[in-house]
Amino acid sequence: MGDPASQEPRSVVVSGPATGFRTEVEVGGHRLVVDEPLAVGGADQGPTPYEMLLAGLGACTAMTLRLYADRKKWPLERARISLRHRKVHAQDCVDCETKPAKMDVVDRIITLDGSLTEEQRAKLLEIAERCPVQQTLGSKIQVNTKLA
Repeated sequence: MGDPASQEPRSVVVSGPATGFRTEVEVGGHRLVVDEPLAVGGADQGPTPYEMLLAGLGACTAMTLRLYADRKKWPLERARISLRHRKVHAQDCVDCETKPAKMDVVDRIITLDGSLTEEQRAKLLEIAERCPVQQTLGSKIQVNTKLA
């Protein structure tokens, strides 16, 4: 699927199921399984699509924090990112400019291990907001779809 040393994004190929929800994902030779919980008719053989989205955001956040801390030579031992996705009624959102019926909210809790100063912790929290995946999620996204 391409040169592993390349900085170019690799293609993600998703093969949907003949029945049920269990779906196979291939990225650069890596295989993942995505499914839905038993409660909604899945077999619970992997994370849900929304959990995969959160995993991407969390991984990007952790990598961004690591890169910044290493560049600054700060004593960040580990960053743990806990995420949750939920839908809320728009009237519950005080910062919303438009009022759709529901909106998506991601709660992200960052735990920083290491003997960091309060100033370093505050700066890392600020840097977390600059994670490229978060920037993508916060921008207008265009998805071009066509049949093969």
